[in-house]
Amino acid sequence: MIITVSGSQLRATQPAEPSAPLARLNTTGPTYFCHKPFTISKGSDFEGFCMDLLFEVAKKVGFRYKVHLVKDGLYGKVDESGRWKGMIGEVIQGEADLAVAPLTVTAAREKAVGMTKPFMQTGISILLRRDSSENQGSFTFLAPFNTQTWVGLLVAYLGTAACMFLIARPCEWAPESDQNRFSVVHSLWYTVGGLTLQGAGPHPKSLSGRVVSSCWWIFTLFLLAHYFTNLSSSNAAQSSSLTVKGFDDLANQEKMEYGCLAGSSTLAFFKNSNNMVYRRIYEHMERRKSFVSSMDEGVRRAKEGNYAFIGESVSLDMAAAHHCELVRSHEVIGMRGYSFAAPIGSFPLLKNLSVAILELSEVGELAYLRSKWWPSHCLDQDQTGTTQGPLQGLRGLFLLLSLGLGLGLLLALLELTAHSRTRKSCCSVLVEQLSLRFMPHKAIPQETSDNKKDQP
Repeated sequence: MIITVSGSQLRATQPAEPSAPLARLNTTGPTYFCHKPFTISKGSDFEGFCMDLLFEVAKKVGFRYKVHLVKDGLYGKVDESGRWKGMIGEVIQGEADLAVAPLTVTAAREKAVGMTKPFMQTGISILLRRDSSENQGSFTFLAPFNTQTWVGLLVAYLGTAACMFLIARPCEWAPESDQNRFSVVHSLWYTVGGLTLQGAGPHPKSLSGRVVSSCWWIFTLFLLAHYFTNLSSSNAAQSSSLTVKGFDDLANQEKMEYGCLAGSSTLAFFKNSNNMVYRRIYEHMERRKSFVSSMDEGVRRAKEGNYAFIGESVSLDMAAAHHCELVRSHEVIGMRGYSFAAPIGSFPLLKNLSVAILELSEVGELAYLRSKWWPSHCLDQDQTGTTQGPLQGLRGLFLLLSLGLGLGLLLALLELTAHSRTRKSCCSVLVEQLSLRFMPHKAIPQETSDNKKDQP
């Protein structure tokens, strides 16, 4: 079967549904309407999800085709005289053999035309700003710092404790004295005391130990100031923001405005629903006249804040993928499917098309096309934007601590060399002191034997 299409101009007609129709095919010249990402106009060519799907289906069924834009830019609606317009109307009138678009399967359309198995599932959901959908969890006290900052703090704590442990033995007290010795436990406890702005004596007496201790106290002072500042601002923002997780939350509040596309199937769903929550949502939108005239207007109002845009989940996913400050609610209601449409008498064609769609779904081709045309690039931006910001702000503080620890170790090495009473080299003294620090059970017998030699 050969499907051809004649030329036509892209019409900027407002679609009757949240998503605009895509493609029309016909032996005499069907029409086409572009809507990203289902179909994207590239001069005289088209690309997009439906174009890739049509190409794969045509290979399996075995037909050639040409694509054109639909004349009136409509999916398919019944006018005052009872006649179908748009893509459905052209299929009924025999002007097209097939309508390729995100056509919602409805009872009225099933009576007028034949429809294939759905190639995509969609439903009604909510699009809103992230700060209106976030919920306080049980670990909100961790919110001022991200994961990288907390890991960096842990590394800084362990590094400072290790420096105190290495410096204290050769520079603080005599090797033969076991009193007030900076052990591993005391080094860790002393560092915790500085982190909580509480003294945990004894304190270092050497220059190197005081340098490390001072740098750690300066680090913790500014770190805690940064933490409490972010914590207070975060609590203030969360207390003033509204948490909306689904349609129940939306219906039970009056602070946030919400609406949907005027004259859309989404509006008809709420209008005809017997669910009390959905009826309240419709009455609110009708009373406030909070409808929008286009998808772009709904996205714009949602970005401005204090507005929730209700629409089809597939279109909302695309908006959230391009505008990273927006997020779609997890709740999806009124599940429905997108299908191709053909004349009622073309049962063999519908059967073959449905089988091809099912085969593409079973091998994962539909999932691949979905990931191709609905990219999730905002996920990477969310991770980098929320986890690297605080760490970048504290980068200078971590650098200051690193320089302080390095200076402390250098001073400890110089003190070890200066206080050595033997003529041994600096390296020999350093090796002996480190051995005494890490392996005291091997060094004590040597000290005992030296003491015995000194006795009369």
